Amino acid sequence: MASAIALRFRSGKFSRDFDFGGINLLLNYDEGCLSDCGYCGLARTRPGDYNDKSFIRVEWPLVRTDELVERMAKHESKLTRLCISMVTHGHAYRDTCDITERIAARVKTPLSILVAPPTLNRERIEHFKAIGVDMIGIGLDAVTEDLFRNLRTDVPAGGLKWEKYWEVVMDSREVFGPWKVNVHTLVGLGEADQDLIELFVKLRDRQIFPYLFCFNPEPDSRMAEHPKSPIQRWRRVQLAKHLIETEDWDLDRFRFDADGNLLNMRGDESFVNGVVDTGVPFVTNGCPGESGEPGCTRPYGSYRPSESFRDFPFVPTGDDLIEIRQQMALDDVL
Repeated sequence: MASAIALRFRSGKFSRDFDFGGINLLLNYDEGCLSDCGYCGLARTRPGDYNDKSFIRVEWPLVRTDELVERMAKHESKLTRLCISMVTHGHAYRDTCDITERIAARVKTPLSILVAPPTLNRERIEHFKAIGVDMIGIGLDAVTEDLFRNLRTDVPAGGLKWEKYWEVVMDSREVFGPWKVNVHTLVGLGEADQDLIELFVKLRDRQIFPYLFCFNPEPDSRMAEHPKSPIQRWRRVQLAKHLIETEDWDLDRFRFDADGNLLNMRGDESFVNGVVDTGVPFVTNGCPGESGEPGCTRPYGSYRPSESFRDFPFVPTGDDLIEIRQQMALDDVL
């Protein structure tokens, strides 16, 4: 919906003024997505007609590809990052290549693809790079194999494979190079803090970005009654990921209890507080723009516009930082 507003397909405004240029696209098929993830609004077994389903609880207006490319070319000076999200469907690879080539012929804004691993192999990943794709994203979401199997494999119409996802992660890293691959991780599916932090270190060491998302229950999905992660936990995980990725913190900087809950961050208090004061750890994780600035900011992806920001589509300052500090209660873990 934010992308539709930016490209003038829809009227509307954001609850806070900020520059928005990260265009998110989602493939659409009459049959829908053929996966059945327990937390997803597009899941095959979620009740209702596919056209009435939602993805991350927002509207995705359906537009013609030619008109989309025309609008992108018209507004190119304001665009910072483009992203095509595939779904699990037999035509998804073919259609993603077609859309990518049409966009690349008219628009030079860097383009990412959030891929559907069941549709890919090494040759297809190489072809994506050849036709102009700049970055590859993999929606792992569940950060442990047990959770992945429970929510995405052993489900009514499931079958996604943990091993296949990691094969695509590593093939993409070899093809696209350092810091050109990202892995989406969801906070709040049932994982422990330790599971997340161990994965952040593993990906950092492989020069792969971990992108952080907050679970937000979709009505009528199998996890509709599953609670969202407490804001205090979410803020601490945001900070921990930033320290690992940007300040080279390793696992020995973090102490956990027997259940894997974060107890302590072992770092100089003034240094960590200085990092918090930048506001950067709390900005939405997304692919960068051409000069390294935030490119994809996905406003309101993890919360409603009327709720407190979970991740900020701009760098928080002033009252936002005061609220973040209150939410995080950082002194309790330093």
